[in-house]
Amino acid sequence: MYNWEGVSEFVAVAEAESFTAAAKRLGISTAQVSRQISALEARLAAKLFYRTTRKVSVTEVGRIYYQHCRQVLDGLEEAERAITNLQTTPRGLLKITAPVTYGEGTIAPLINDFMQKYPELEVQLLLSNQKVDLVDEGFDLAIRLGKLDDSSMMAKKLGSRTQYVCASEKYLATYGIPHSLSELEHHNCLPGTLDYWRFLENGKPRNIRIKGRLSCNSGHALTDAALKGLGIVQLPDYYVQDYIDNGQLIPLLTQFMEKDDGIWALYPHNRHLSPKVRMLVDYLGEAIGKLKQSPDQYVK
Repeated sequence: MYNWEGVSEFVAVAEAESFTAAAKRLGISTAQVSRQISALEARLAAKLFYRTTRKVSVTEVGRIYYQHCRQVLDGLEEAERAITNLQTTPRGLLKITAPVTYGEGTIAPLINDFMQKYPELEVQLLLSNQKVDLVDEGFDLAIRLGKLDDSSMMAKKLGSRTQYVCASEKYLATYGIPHSLSELEHHNCLPGTLDYWRFLENGKPRNIRIKGRLSCNSGHALTDAALKGLGIVQLPDYYVQDYIDNGQLIPLLTQFMEKDDGIWALYPHNRHLSPKVRMLVDYLGEAIGKLKQSPDQYVK
């Protein structure tokens, strides 16, 4: 392997035409520069500089050697810049998975915005409500909602979601307003993927079994049913917040609402330092925080 000792000192002296100026540029002593140059000349068996009390100039052999050394150092500097850019500019392929509805309404538009900023980035986005194995299937990032299972994944909270129990004025005018959890058994409660709703009573979690004329695994379908007066629903804010704000749906049993759920970014341990993953996670966290303040921007 080539011995690079003295090369940086040689180039600095050749460009500065001074041992003292070269030493200042490199942040070392003049004596150290002189020793390195002398050792380099001995190793090459060639005189690289003419030295006088007033001036240092490059020999003919030194000029040839300088041209090659300058090219090598320029290449090293370019290599360092390339590595630095890799650490600051997302590029290459990112494989991401997210839940279908939240992915369509929020995550996909935000990723599209991110890709506009970084044209060297490629994304494969899988929208699925099935929990894929990130490591086995080669995913860099997963967006998960709600309470996390125990996992070996790294997790960062991007934001939160509020679960509302709500119904239309039409339904409440016909069937009355429930004021306690026990009253829900007398109402048409529309289930989603689960046959119970989660509440917080006296500071403790409580699950209430519910039933109704319609059950569906689509939050949009249940929202439509609630708007048409078919029953009561429990759904996250990104389905119903706009309708609550404009009065089409009325929030119920708010004194029993659970604390907000998390919106999470999960990624394997061995990939958590990837700049493209880190920068996207930071971007999503900031953007989702803003969407919480203005929920009508994406999800409808």
